[in-house]
Amino acid sequence: MIRAIIFDLDGTLLNRDESVKVFIYRQYERLNQWLFHIPREQYIQRFIELDHHGYEWKDNVYKQLIREFSIHGINWEELLKDYVFHFKQSCVAFSNHLQVLEELKQQNLLIGMITNGKGQFQMDNIEMLQIDKYLDTILISEWEGVKKPDPVIFKRAAEKLNVYPEECVFIGDHVDNDVKASQAVGMKAVWKRNAQWGGVKGAAVIDQLEELPEIICSFDNI
Repeated sequence: MIRAIIFDLDGTLLNRDESVKVFIYRQYERLNQWLFHIPREQYIQRFIELDHHGYEWKDNVYKQLIREFSIHGINWEELLKDYVFHFKQSCVAFSNHLQVLEELKQQNLLIGMITNGKGQFQMDNIEMLQIDKYLDTILISEWEGVKKPDPVIFKRAAEKLNVYPEECVFIGDHVDNDVKASQAVGMKAVWKRNAQWGGVKGAAVIDQLEELPEIICSFDNI
């Protein structure tokens, strides 16, 4: 019997790729007095490339941008501070995320989240998406001292929800960090299809969050 649903954040509930595009466009406009010599689309595209879908922390990204574009008058620390402070205002959710969470709650399911990243930064994004009120537990890797795909963080989430891993469904977009890692501790996995990856074995697959409640029901009927 499924008792708990555990979500990844970036690429699953948060449309991170679109959020980054919104943020970096706004940053270019906001800091234009230092960036005006760089064509806007070039700055945006290079940031996206260096960001590597969020798997490269931004200190390295901004250091590289400063070197490549000969940015003067503002340093990488200030650019990073701008990112940390303003990114939350650019958060874009996948469609119907609140509707889906509400439907899961109405089914008396516990809802958790495991996300890699910096603690307060990720919490700001969670609150901006207005999903914190639906979450019975939130595990952020910096605050937990362990990150996906380590099995410890998945087992800890189940413990916090007072359920067995076998009673959990984990939903995420990353094949190794989300799907395979959650399956390794006994959770059922749902892969939110991501163009970066090929097919995933042994997992249900969704393209839209709205497909999730029906998938959960199918697990209960197995």
